[in-house]
Amino acid sequence: MQQLDLDDYSIFVGDIFPALKTFLQEKNYPRTVLIVDNNTEKYCLPILAKHIDISNFLLITVPEGELNKNIHTAQLIWQQMMDNGIGRRDLCINLGGGVIGDMGGFAASTYKRGIDFIQIPTTLLSQVDASIGGKLGIDFNEVKNSVGVFENPKAVFVDAIFHDTLPKGELRSGFAEIIKHSLIEDKAQWERIQKIDDLENIDWVSFLAPSLKIKQRIVEIDPFEAGLRKALNFGHTIGHAIESDLLETPNRLLHGEAIAIGMICESYIAHKISGLSLSDLEEITNFFIKIYDKVDLSRDAYPKLIRLMKKDKKNEKDEINFTLLTAPGKAIINQTCNQALILESLDYYRNIEVEKGVMS
Repeated sequence: MQQLDLDDYSIFVGDIFPALKTFLQEKNYPRTVLIVDNNTEKYCLPILAKHIDISNFLLITVPEGELNKNIHTAQLIWQQMMDNGIGRRDLCINLGGGVIGDMGGFAASTYKRGIDFIQIPTTLLSQVDASIGGKLGIDFNEVKNSVGVFENPKAVFVDAIFHDTLPKGELRSGFAEIIKHSLIEDKAQWERIQKIDDLENIDWVSFLAPSLKIKQRIVEIDPFEAGLRKALNFGHTIGHAIESDLLETPNRLLHGEAIAIGMICESYIAHKISGLSLSDLEEITNFFIKIYDKVDLSRDAYPKLIRLMKKDKKNEKDEINFTLLTAPGKAIINQTCNQALILESLDYYRNIEVEKGVMS
C-alpha cells in the first residue's frame, strides 16, 4: 500500500483495510454514519462489511446518479442525521463514486457546522479526481457543483478492489481524468497512455498513484482554486456544459465521457490560440476517439451549451474561462476566446470521422 501525505490528511492507495481499521480504532468516534447510494449498497457495502464491523453504523441510502446530486438529497441526509441524534463529534463515511463523495462530504461539512468525514471512493473517476482537494457540493439550476464548500476529509482510502463492481463505462469515465492529469502535467505519462489499445487487464494502481501525485502537487500550491489549480479544469468548461445538457435525456453521458469531448474541443481551441501544434491536436483527437464512443452533438444544442458555459463558476468578467494546452504536459489558465471559436470547436468534434479519428 502507498500513502500520500497532504498537509492535513493522508490518502491510502492499495489494500486499504488494515489502515482503515487502524484509523477507526485510533479516532474512536462515538457514532458513525455511512452514506451509500442504491448501487454501492448492493455491490460495495458487502466488500466493506467483510473487513470492517459496520453493525452499529447509521446507514443512509440515497438515490444514485448525478440527477440526484441536489439540495433535496442533501436535505434527506441532514434529516436522517438529525432524526438519529448524530452529533458534532461523530464521523461520516462516504462509500461511493463522485456523487456520493461530493454530496456526502458537503452534507457532513455543513451539518451542525461540520462533522468529520472520510472518503472511500469506489469508482476509478472518484478515486483519481475527488480524492484530493476537498471540493464538495451539489448541482443547482442545471449547473454542476454550483453550491458547495472547500473542506478536506480526515482521510481517503483508495482500493482497486471496488473496480470489480463497475461496468466498463465507469472505468472509461475515470480514465478520462487520468488522461487529463497527464495532458496538463506529465508528458511522459501521456506517451505511456497512448500505447493503451483497450481498458482490459490494466493495472490501475500503477496509474492511480502517479495521477494522484499530479493533483496533490497542484492542490497543495493552490488549495482554493485561485490560480494554478484551475489547470485541473482542462476539458471541463465545454465538457460540463455537454454533460448538463444531456443529463435528463436518454443520451446522458458519464462525467468522464463528457470531459473527453471537452478535451478534444478545448484542444482545438488551444491549437487556434495557445500554440498547441496540429500534430499534437491530431494525436489527442485520435486517442480519445479510439477509446471513447463518438457522441452525436446537435447544432440545435449550441445556444444552450453557450448559456451553460456562461454560468460556469470559473468565469470572470462575464467571459467564458478555459484552461488550454500549449503542448502535452503543459497548460495555461484563464484563457478566453470568442463564441465563434467555441462553436467552431464543437463543429470540429462533430466532423471527426470515427474510423480514422481525423477531420472529414
